[in-house]
Amino acid sequence: MDLSSINPVLLVASLMITATPLLLAALGELVVERAGVLNLGVEGMMITGAVCGFIITVETGSPWMGFLLAAVAGAVLSMLFALLTQVFLANQVASGLALTLFGLGLSALLGREYVGIKPPSTPKLDLGPLADLPIIGRAFFSHDIIVYFALAMTVAIWFFLQRTRAGLTLRAVGENHDAAHALGYKVVLIRFAAIAFGGAMAGLGGAYISLVRVPQWTEGMTAGIGWIALALVVFASWKPGRVVLGAYLFGGVGVLQLNLQAAGVSIPVEYLASAPYVVTIIALVIMSKDRSGAPASLGRPFHASS
Repeated sequence: MDLSSINPVLLVASLMITATPLLLAALGELVVERAGVLNLGVEGMMITGAVCGFIITVETGSPWMGFLLAAVAGAVLSMLFALLTQVFLANQVASGLALTLFGLGLSALLGREYVGIKPPSTPKLDLGPLADLPIIGRAFFSHDIIVYFALAMTVAIWFFLQRTRAGLTLRAVGENHDAAHALGYKVVLIRFAAIAFGGAMAGLGGAYISLVRVPQWTEGMTAGIGWIALALVVFASWKPGRVVLGAYLFGGVGVLQLNLQAAGVSIPVEYLASAPYVVTIIALVIMSKDRSGAPASLGRPFHASS
């Protein structure tokens, strides 16, 4: 066992990359759930975004086009869920599970010809003197724009929900859709917009996995990140700041267990591999004691005639 082989700077840099897709998906789902909708199809939208982003990037040579189309693919797939649950009033849990199964099957079909292909690399964002700072420059300021976009979206979503009229309206729909409807708000339209945003964020997170975190296409490569994102939103009490903490905790423990394996720590690999999930669940359960952010209408169908 040689713990000296673990470079803390690279550890932090890898943590930020590992946490980014989870953070993107969880932030999107947070907005969806604050609107009163429970979409369990995050995993399906992520894997669809992963394969679509990968294919577009390989075919066009542009990672940015891949990210854009991945977000569009996630949003389009989410519209299927929105149509079923908001127009035809199908059960949200069953529809979300069906969306995940559909996404997994569709991605496997679309990605058959792209296994083993390496996509064009995603360029790093040039932050000038910041990237040249000793230690922290490489750890925090030497990443691609999607890493910083995810962090910026955390602040933007918090501001949107807490400080804007549109955010207040969305929260009102999530708290009491009947009262919001009585006040003249278009509940179904607002929820469609929230669901589309959640799908786009999930698709973007999936593309980040296939284009940056693991630059290749492998069937089922999201490996449960979508389910972790769902749990993260609930146990973080629907607060963007806590979502960030949970995402970076999961990413940090995940990267650490890989480094411990490489260092030859005498702990069974199975225990190390399960550590990110166990630690994240424990931390989220502790945070979940504050349920003040739970939308009152979450998961309840809305009947416009009521």
